[in-house]
Amino acid sequence: MMGLKLSRRVRLGLILVFAAAFLLFFPMRIALGMAGLDRLGVAAREVRGTVWTGGIDQLMLGTTSLGPVHAGLSPLSLLAGRARFDVWRDDGAPDDVRGALTVGIGRIGIDDVTGTVPLGRTFAPLPVGSFVMHDVSAYFSGDRCGHAEGRVRAQMAGRFPGLNLSQGLSGEAICDGEALLLPLVSESGMEKVNLRIWRSGRYAAEMRVETADATLGEALAKAGFSGAGAGGVRVLKVEGTL
Repeated sequence: MMGLKLSRRVRLGLILVFAAAFLLFFPMRIALGMAGLDRLGVAAREVRGTVWTGGIDQLMLGTTSLGPVHAGLSPLSLLAGRARFDVWRDDGAPDDVRGALTVGIGRIGIDDVTGTVPLGRTFAPLPVGSFVMHDVSAYFSGDRCGHAEGRVRAQMAGRFPGLNLSQGLSGEAICDGEALLLPLVSESGMEKVNLRIWRSGRYAAEMRVETADATLGEALAKAGFSGAGAGGVRVLKVEGTL
């Protein structure tokens, strides 16, 4: 009878050991797939390591590449019913990206993102080359923007004679109905960009420039801005999918 009890204890111990080993060495690649982060436009060339400490080669958010990053699942977030994958790049550059991709019941988004996100031609012909983000968090609940906060500065890739956008355009991330809205304004207040992003990945951007300078107006027209309206406003509208 004692031998039978000992055997049961041994079997239970082995089950616990195997369960712990399974959780400890669970592949990051499988965990990302189970979390459904592809719904956020997340893709990668290669995923290595375990769910707790792994590496992602060529992490893509839609058409935006973050390059190689480190990643790990936060165990504390699991207690709150969410899967939070902390992501960071530590090349030693001051603009290295840190933040998290978070998935929960009925919600998906990003948390605490700080650093520079290169955009390439994501929003072309809108001349935005990158976003400098500071503690940006945003998530969609169902198909609606559930919450958004943090500061974003858009660094411009294009140059127009007569426009000084060296400091970029800045604003606070907010929700606007179903869409995530980035209302960005230059230091002078004469240049504005409103960028809306929906849960589906669809976006709509509008850049407005107020100017009475005919030479600048011609340069903007050649860059795709519509004709002057009230107050000499030139407008460039762009729509697409991330």
